[in-house]
Amino acid sequence: MIGRLRGTLAEKQPPYLLLDVNGVGYELEVPMTTLYRLPGVGEAVTLHTHLVVREDAQLLYGFAEKRERELFRELIRLNGVGPKLALALMSGLEVDELVRCVQAQDTSALVKVPGVGKKTAERLLVELKDRFKAWESMPVIAPLVIEPRGLPAVSSAENDAVSALVALGFKPQEASRAVSAVQEEGLSSEELIRRALKGMA
Repeated sequence: MIGRLRGTLAEKQPPYLLLDVNGVGYELEVPMTTLYRLPGVGEAVTLHTHLVVREDAQLLYGFAEKRERELFRELIRLNGVGPKLALALMSGLEVDELVRCVQAQDTSALVKVPGVGKKTAERLLVELKDRFKAWESMPVIAPLVIEPRGLPAVSSAENDAVSALVALGFKPQEASRAVSAVQEEGLSSEELIRRALKGMA
């Protein structure tokens, strides 16, 4: 099992990354909550990872905090929740926000995630309630990556943001409208994604 990687961020095409570790390029998929905290391309970064081995692929997922990885592992243990849906849930909600939803059994935030209807949200909250009891008193762990600095605008930022939202399960037209609604000159794709997700919530 690959548990952690430290290397140079070689490419960033939300929600996918390419991490150069001593000349070996690792492709990872990350939730948007991790993406927001990544440094710029060419800088060093450390990610906690989870490897999923299937018959047709080996998929590597990266997280800024151990806490995020543990949440991902809890989610994919649930019936009907695969890595794609787990990442979509984590992209729309920070760990503490999801824990609060579980504690309050509040479905309102979950049903806004692509692929999650009211019945699915209710089932997830019931199944997660017992699992999350230990999380209530767990302290927040400081992330192992630096906070993002102002990144230069790129002409493809809007397209990258739309592509990332589509990868999370939103319909292309819905993703395009959400990004267009928050588009401002000079915004990075990460900031566009963040604003679009907030707008849809």
